[in-house]
Amino acid sequence: MAEVYKLGITANSNQPIQEVNSIEVKKNQGIVGDRHFKEFNDPYNQLSLIESENIDEYNIKFGLSFSYIEFRRNIVTKGIQLNNLVGKKIEIGNTKLEVMDLCRPCRHLTKMLNQDNILKEFLRKGGIRCQILSTSRINLGDKIKVLR
Repeated sequence: MAEVYKLGITANSNQPIQEVNSIEVKKNQGIVGDRHFKEFNDPYNQLSLIESENIDEYNIKFGLSFSYIEFRRNIVTKGIQLNNLVGKKIEIGNTKLEVMDLCRPCRHLTKMLNQDNILKEFLRKGGIRCQILSTSRINLGDKIKVLR
């Protein structure tokens, strides 16, 4: 069953992501307390997800031990392939989301992790970006369902 495995936010850009047990999300604004939260937010900047399995694969392949949160996505999932969800609506716990696009790795992540191969290794494994369609809370262990 697909679920929320880890959650993380940071109030300021270029700062470490803090692991948390739950997040408050506001429709079309983002995550309360996160660096990307805005009153009228771009749908592509509201919430990001990444698969724990992709991070595990990377750590094993290169003999590393990066934590899930170090990959700078808000939600780390377990048991779901995210790339197939682009253009669909999903529900995490009681929160409805629309999957906007793939979340491509960036040079900033390469610098933060000091790994030159991040762009290549996470090209189609960097997660997804979502627009928040309902104000709610997302908690560790919440189930993820595809709505349509």
